Amino acid sequence: MTKYHGENKILISLVIPAFNSENYITRCINSLVKSIDRAKIQSEIIVVDNGSTDETIKAVHELAKNHPGLISVLRCNTPGAGAARNLGAQNAVGKYLWFIDADDEVREDSIEKLISTAEKEGADLVMMGAKRIYPDGHTDYLSAVKPNEKDYRGRFVRYGVGPWQLLIRRAWWVKHNFLFRERMIHEDMEIMSSLILYTDAFAAVDEPFYLYYQNDGSVLHAKTFSPRIFDIFEALEGLMARFKSAGAEQKYYDSLEWFFIWNLLIDSAKDFVKFPEGRGGFKSSREMLRRYFPHWRKNRFLREKPLRLRLATLYNYFRNW
Repeated sequence: MTKYHGENKILISLVIPAFNSENYITRCINSLVKSIDRAKIQSEIIVVDNGSTDETIKAVHELAKNHPGLISVLRCNTPGAGAARNLGAQNAVGKYLWFIDADDEVREDSIEKLISTAEKEGADLVMMGAKRIYPDGHTDYLSAVKPNEKDYRGRFVRYGVGPWQLLIRRAWWVKHNFLFRERMIHEDMEIMSSLILYTDAFAAVDEPFYLYYQNDGSVLHAKTFSPRIFDIFEALEGLMARFKSAGAEQKYYDSLEWFFIWNLLIDSAKDFVKFPEGRGGFKSSREMLRRYFPHWRKNRFLREKPLRLRLATLYNYFRNW
């Protein structure tokens, strides 16, 4: 059996925010254990419970019995994945951090190859590809942004990177005092798209190391209205403030503009139109775009998109109820 803790320093901390995840958490942790055992490195799995009312923590404690010294549980009293990730990162001791969602899995060779790449490249960030898996079983692929691409930094900004798609050097994360937004959804948006501003030590492995399940019950696929859908505006304000603070707003103007277009007029528009209470979001989207990107219709990335998508953005911009 792999020696999870010992004389050597822990090399990787795997942080899992968990809320009512009893149907997924065992699958998730078992995939991490397989990957750790294959890599044969000192590791820790930190599960941060966000007030679960089901059997999530019982399942985690059962797994911990079978893997002494590997799995620990923290209780987070602040709701939301942002607070849980922050608490997990603050208690982690590994050289590298990897944030994992409780309903997902990793490929067995993922940790071995990601750590190898990080060590070889001296990277603060290693981005990976991800296989997105839908409820009906079909899949698609989220490719990694690669440092040898033209304008890779701009693509990173407009990509919409999930926390789970990056291996992160923990000392670098701590140095910059990165924190996820708390008590909101879209909690990762401000931080993740701005990370590239703070390092040139970026590497990538374009393989589907992460299995990203699109579950109908997730917070971003709600069936009933929640005012949390308007958190998108606070998240984007925070992102813009971070770029302004870094003096990078003009350098990344086109990429930021596209990121706002996508999130306001395409992605969030699906939630606004779904619920009568959400339709005020279209007016707020117009106001935000007029303030930051008044000429958004000329965005060069938008102009490359199919006519149908371009027309959809116009329609959603001018919607009025």
